[in-house]
Amino acid sequence: MKIFEKSECFRLIFLNILLIFFLSGCWEGSSTSDSPLSTADINLIFVVSSDLVYNAPGDIHADTANLTSQGLQRALRMGSYLKNNVLGKENVTSIYALSPMTHLQTANNYPDMAAIGSIQQFALLNRHTVAIPAAAGYSSYTANSYPVNAAYGDGSVPGGVAVPAKYCPDCIGLDFNDMNDNNVSIATKIIYNNNPGFYVFSAPWEIVSTLMDKINRYHSFDLNLPITYISPNLVYVISISPSGNARLITYDSKFDPPSAYPELPESVVKAPCSYSQQAHSIISLNAGDPGITIPAGINKSETVYLVRHAEAHPDSKHIFENGNFVGAGQWRALDLSDALSGKISPDMVYSCDPAQWYSTKSINPSNYINVSYIRPSLTVWPYVVAHNLPYYLVSSFSLLASNQGTLASNFLFTGGKLSNHNILFAWESSRIKPIINALLSSYGASGATLLDESWPSSDYNTIWTVTIDASGNLTVENAQCEGIDSDKLPEQAPQF
Repeated sequence: MKIFEKSECFRLIFLNILLIFFLSGCWEGSSTSDSPLSTADINLIFVVSSDLVYNAPGDIHADTANLTSQGLQRALRMGSYLKNNVLGKENVTSIYALSPMTHLQTANNYPDMAAIGSIQQFALLNRHTVAIPAAAGYSSYTANSYPVNAAYGDGSVPGGVAVPAKYCPDCIGLDFNDMNDNNVSIATKIIYNNNPGFYVFSAPWEIVSTLMDKINRYHSFDLNLPITYISPNLVYVISISPSGNARLITYDSKFDPPSAYPELPESVVKAPCSYSQQAHSIISLNAGDPGITIPAGINKSETVYLVRHAEAHPDSKHIFENGNFVGAGQWRALDLSDALSGKISPDMVYSCDPAQWYSTKSINPSNYINVSYIRPSLTVWPYVVAHNLPYYLVSSFSLLASNQGTLASNFLFTGGKLSNHNILFAWESSRIKPIINALLSSYGASGATLLDESWPSSDYNTIWTVTIDASGNLTVENAQCEGIDSDKLPEQAPQF
């Protein structure tokens, strides 16, 4: 017994010595740094997001598997740290994040939104130029925004999730299980393309450690990589020089964030509901009304607040499109908890799966891009964090399906699963009112009772509220609004 205790003691001392050597940069081929990376190198940058297994104390809620306000504070600060200290204020080349539905946590199967949410602030501190069709009168537009690749790769679609009609050729995200080696394929393609730049990966430690190890082995870099989780403050970089030599660089942000919800650098200007873009409307369908029948299987005692994503199309013709929202939208997203206070009281939140993707070919056939549609889910994510609400993604059908209105209506309002709940639902704007019309039609409504399904491009404020009472009677109205003056939001994302 004494021999065992001594050997165990020596083992622990040895491991501590190894840890000290690692943190002090004494490994061959590795170093710690306070200097920005070189633009001449291929820089694979790994940001470690928090999950239930690996996290800093106080950063994550055990019940909802989402970040706490402290965790959000750290993520916002990390955005600035990456931009200024790691990239030296250079523009990012590509961003890859975990596809949330590939990592379900707790018995309630909450998708892991921490990885993509944690890298969003950084994405918005970069600039992205998008080609605009000549008919608009300007050939391109540059916004404070950057796309985040989060789409499913072949073999990475979880059970119960809609399989895409085809896989995105260049916007694949990271798969938690990665049975097909899609993650290392992303990195290998970057290395073989030999384009210097800054390639950022945001994922939990399980993925980061495995991916770095595979890159190291597949490319025979012979790097001494970290083998244990240390902190979300650390950023790891595999930097490959023009001559092909690789080294591991470690950055330590040393953050000690406060536990309170982040306070914006300046107040967001509020505005009353004007109904100038969508006229005030109230529709009530009750049992006994002529031609109205309460559908079988309709939910009872349910309220759903349907909102659009944050600001995303800042150019004059509202054509700019990259799947994300822009810097101004981050002000809205972070202020939603305050803006919606006293207006709504959800007990859970739903949005579309950010791993769904689409092409902008319909906007600009001659110069289009493929993007992951991340902005609705990230618009309401800070609200989820502020209130520690259960957060789910609608992933069983494609947002692009021709009958998505009916599919989404059935998902939200039938089957009883969401009865007795108040739900905040973030969706793509042009697809919100088709959901409502599908619900109205299921009651027997038609003609003038149905809504005009268009949604003004500059309207980010309207909230449509659907209420089904205990008897199944339906009320649809848009009396509420977010109450944020979109025109007065700063163009650049808030700095932390």
